[in-house]
Amino acid sequence: MSKRSDSNRLAASSALRPAKILPLAFAAAGLLGGVLMLQMKQQTTEPAQKAEKAVAEAFRVAPTLEAFVTQPDLWWPQAFDASDLLPARVLKKVAVAPGDTLMQLLTEAGAEPSESQAAISALGEKFNPRRLKVGQEITLTFERNDADSYRLFELALSPSIEREVSVVRSDDGFTANEIIREFNVDHARVSGEIDDSLYNAGLNAGLSNGLLGEFIRIFSYDVDFQREIQRGDRFEVFFERHYDDNGNTVKTGRIAAASITLSGRELRYYYYQPSDGGDADYFTPAGQSVRKALLRTPIDGARLTSKFGLRRHPILGYSLMHKGSDFGAPTGTPIQAAGDGVVEVAGWNGGYGQYVRIKHANGYATAYAHMSRIAVKPGQRVRQGQVIGNVGTTGRSTGPHLHYEVIVNGKQVNPAGIRFPSGRKLEGKELARFREHIEKIDAEIRGTPQLAMLGNAE
Repeated sequence: MSKRSDSNRLAASSALRPAKILPLAFAAAGLLGGVLMLQMKQQTTEPAQKAEKAVAEAFRVAPTLEAFVTQPDLWWPQAFDASDLLPARVLKKVAVAPGDTLMQLLTEAGAEPSESQAAISALGEKFNPRRLKVGQEITLTFERNDADSYRLFELALSPSIEREVSVVRSDDGFTANEIIREFNVDHARVSGEIDDSLYNAGLNAGLSNGLLGEFIRIFSYDVDFQREIQRGDRFEVFFERHYDDNGNTVKTGRIAAASITLSGRELRYYYYQPSDGGDADYFTPAGQSVRKALLRTPIDGARLTSKFGLRRHPILGYSLMHKGSDFGAPTGTPIQAAGDGVVEVAGWNGGYGQYVRIKHANGYATAYAHMSRIAVKPGQRVRQGQVIGNVGTTGRSTGPHLHYEVIVNGKQVNPAGIRFPSGRKLEGKELARFREHIEKIDAEIRGTPQLAMLGNAE
């Protein structure tokens, strides 16, 4: 039996409650062991070998403990001769690991290469196997055939919460099926007060990690989350929620409106799609897009470790002008393009190590140094927020961090002190439409109770 099969079975079993399962498991093991011992004492060597072979085959495609406990009539034999020790069907759950292919997963789980290929071909009618993601769980069902061995009967997976695809063995091979789940949709509201950190306050209020990340991105143009957040500051998030018939949230959608109050000063933004075909964005109540030409911090979750200005160089040992901002983060952390532009330089640059420089509009440029990996090439056009590489410690560096520079007309400037150009300002009829939109959203917010908890929904 493969190590993958052992680990998958263990993972599936660990999710169950030991208090309920272990007594059943021990009882089943004891009963099966007793039956085998009795048979082996009473029968000749040949039947005993047959029984041992049957048990080995059962373990080769053994059911998860969950399946054995919840469906004992499916797994437990009605008569106790060697052949009846094999269950009629066996379930296996496997998870996609980096570098895995579906063909590899199926054959390692016990399917023959020919039936694996047939199942994959049928699955292609509903789902492209190349779109499997790391961590995706696949449920395999094997059925017992006349030869007291097993063949692949069904393959099922859920590419998304709303969708399930499967292939089932039929007389003509495998047939693909698809189920589309429909959920109820409305808006939900979560608010809270910050005690120690925005992250902890958001989780305590019921926000998911995904919504927290989106909230931070919306306000990242105007808020320094490392220095401006104080105890007693408040936040509110109004977002789309998808839920089942029992009221359980299964998925969250876009944030429709959000606010944060910093030392008594409120920032409130609304998502809006202009009717004239312009880009959808978040806007202030006055109709000003919150998007700026450049990000102040092109990396999520980093801490500022060194500011722009004169400092004692940690390697050279004497005072030197530090012409950028340093953000400490683990090696491999994604680095984003601070704005739309064209890559001018991408490669090794002396003490900067692995280095990228992007040219933006109106005489602006940004530079990124000490990277562990570069994901762009010179001449390539990039969009704001696009990953251009990863944090590292190449060149003259004492540890993993991003050295970030903002360059205006060829000269490095302090990123913390510059006023970046703003995005679109709504005017005329478009501004009037936007005001109608936010009046409607505000009315919905007032009529929506606080949501207690999202759970694991993203």
